[in-house]
Amino acid sequence: MSHLSERPEKPVVGVSMPHESAVQHVTGAALYTDDLVQRTKDVLHAYPVQVMKARAKVTALRTGPALAVPGVVRVLTGADVPGVNDAGMKHDEPLFPDEVMFHGHAVAWVLGESLEAARIGAAAVEVDLEELPSVITLQDAVAADSYHGARPVMTHGDVDAGFADSAHVFTGEFQFSGQEHFYLETHAALAQVDENGQVFVQSSTQHPSETQEIVAHVLGVPAHEVTVQCLRMGGGFGGKEMQPHGFAAVAALGAKLTGRPVRFRLNRTQDLTMSGKRHGFHATWKIGFDTEGRIQALDATLTADGGWSLDLSEPVLARALCHIDNTYWIPHARVAGRIARTNTVSNTAFRGFGGPQGMLVIEDILGRCAPRLGLDPKELRERNFYRPGQGQTTPYGQPVTQPERIAAVWQQVQDNGRVADREREIAAFNAAHPHTKRALAVTGVKFGISFNLTAFNQGGALVLIYKDGSVLINHGGTEMGQGLHTKMLQVAATTLGIPLHKVRIAPTRTDKVPNTSATAASSGADLNGGAVKNACEQLRERLLRVAASQLGSNAADVRIVEGVARTLGSDQELAWDDLVRTAYFQRVQLSAAGYYRTEGLHWDAKTFRGSPFKYFAIGAAATEVEVDGFTGAYRIRRVDIVHDAGDSLSPMIDIGQVEGGFVQGAGWLTLEDLRWDTGDGPHRGRLLTQAASTYKLPSFSEMPEEFNVTLLENATEEGAVFGSKAVGEPPLMLAFSVREALRQAAAAFGPSGTAVELASPATPEAVYWAIESARQAGAAGHGRARDTAAPDGGAARTGVEALSGA
Repeated sequence: MSHLSERPEKPVVGVSMPHESAVQHVTGAALYTDDLVQRTKDVLHAYPVQVMKARAKVTALRTGPALAVPGVVRVLTGADVPGVNDAGMKHDEPLFPDEVMFHGHAVAWVLGESLEAARIGAAAVEVDLEELPSVITLQDAVAADSYHGARPVMTHGDVDAGFADSAHVFTGEFQFSGQEHFYLETHAALAQVDENGQVFVQSSTQHPSETQEIVAHVLGVPAHEVTVQCLRMGGGFGGKEMQPHGFAAVAALGAKLTGRPVRFRLNRTQDLTMSGKRHGFHATWKIGFDTEGRIQALDATLTADGGWSLDLSEPVLARALCHIDNTYWIPHARVAGRIARTNTVSNTAFRGFGGPQGMLVIEDILGRCAPRLGLDPKELRERNFYRPGQGQTTPYGQPVTQPERIAAVWQQVQDNGRVADREREIAAFNAAHPHTKRALAVTGVKFGISFNLTAFNQGGALVLIYKDGSVLINHGGTEMGQGLHTKMLQVAATTLGIPLHKVRIAPTRTDKVPNTSATAASSGADLNGGAVKNACEQLRERLLRVAASQLGSNAADVRIVEGVARTLGSDQELAWDDLVRTAYFQRVQLSAAGYYRTEGLHWDAKTFRGSPFKYFAIGAAATEVEVDGFTGAYRIRRVDIVHDAGDSLSPMIDIGQVEGGFVQGAGWLTLEDLRWDTGDGPHRGRLLTQAASTYKLPSFSEMPEEFNVTLLENATEEGAVFGSKAVGEPPLMLAFSVREALRQAAAAFGPSGTAVELASPATPEAVYWAIESARQAGAAGHGRARDTAAPDGGAARTGVEALSGA
């Protein structure tokens, strides 16, 4: 077992415990960024001047009428920026634009003594426009050849030869929607400037170091003049990885110019209309199978809807390409990617970061092709799994480690869920119920853990031990409700060998741990846990030497367990508090900066080859649904999940993440339907689903009636802190089983072997039309679609069957 993964005697990691702020969350005592306003004197409020056109050139901006509004203190415009007028890392996101690029784009910000004064002032600002042609939909962007960013191509094997050897070849296309983050806390920031001009920004951000960087370059000051703190977030899901920077810069600029604190908070409608979403995608594909249903070749093009600027679209697209294989061995592949430029909000990171989009494509392909191959979808998936001992690599060239876990979780979830017995019960139910059908689908997940950009795979920590024996942890990760701080407390207590109550976590600040990566890519526990462990190990080694001198032994023979230092084979002991006090009087340093970087990663973005991931997180889900044939309405009857979290750092936290990720994924795939006005009228480009009343989120009524989550046992991950695995993003993709179960239930309204297409999101309306398709196949007397033999004189090969996209 590696040093990183080895656990000491009586570890605190692996123990189920509640979230460290759970009581504060449920009682309302937990403070979020905007709560700090009530504790701050003389705060000004910022309000956006939004332009409600999809695209237009600003020809004049008159702020005088706003300044005449009582309570308005200042209007911020591009002329006020002392540094770089840009809110992004790609320098393609003007903070104060002179060209409106999406409906609701803010061109100026009003500062008022009250939020109401700022709102009235913003409405009074006069903006003259020259309206320009706009591109709203992904299809329109493709037709207009409107793209930006890199166009990667991933190749593996000989695709043409693979198709030549295929017995069955299918083609198709598939378009699926994005997703709104809908975190409980909207974007917020509070900026202050002290007597030395030092800027302090409280921000609801997943990436404080990058927020610091953007604020500094907007203000035209070095980074050491800006400190960013994130107390906690009321949800992030990727939506606060890149998007908060410009908002924080607005507050900081206002504070710098007025000398007063500036509060920034978007209301829900503003947040929905101004911040980016999960990328919607369009895919065209061609796939070949041999006579046994094993994939021979895949040729696909994935087009991501990037919105008006690049943001994180390039790495999102890269991860989509890297995950199109999911759990399946594809010997020959060619997958191209491109990013459409549209006049909508700039799409951004969202839990899974492109991985769900890539994996959804292959799962949709298999779900559509299984009936045409005469195979049960579950059997088709299983036949194509990565196998141990085969030397198989992903299409980008990374060896697939632990492929045996793919089959292990697959089998365990079927055993736990009595899948074979329930499939017989479902068949009997369906035979007796012509207007209601049930179905059970099983899907798997293989998700790579690490940032696409190798440089981001590093973490830092600062651990302080005080004279009374109490310990304070600073680390570079942010807490958005996912339980990272809870895990870091457990890591620190385990490494030092002390009770959990001795340790406290400080808010994440850029002046304590510099140059941190975003809390994203499911890497928060891996990177920050490694750094916390490293810092605590430095301190423990110093203290072991002190203990050895007091106990009359060698440091190598001393162990600290549950707050007591003992020598092996001896009854002598030294309490932690006494040990720390002794170390202080011996002038032993009681603070340490920890650091961790993920080893073994390499990636060439140009050739799209390498090993970008430290390991793969594995999981499987079995979902049973019931569908009403008259309306398409459905309910999730039961879900069984087996997920590989390694040796979990905190099982209760991890099970909660699996449950939450699954439900969020089911929302994306079945409920959440983003709609824009695509007409040529005055509201072209307006987001139509800009409230919870029109954007349907999962609620208790959509939860599975029976929900069973099991963490894979005996699953140590040698390459990660205390043998654990990341758990933030991978469970979201277990929700593919919901969509595939809905497809199978809809097909059950037609003859045996009917193949149906299903839109995404698979809303009740979409399910209804899939049901109608199945019924029409029955009315037309169509059973399983047959391939036609191709007289090519070579291998027994069949013609290409087109599967038009949903």
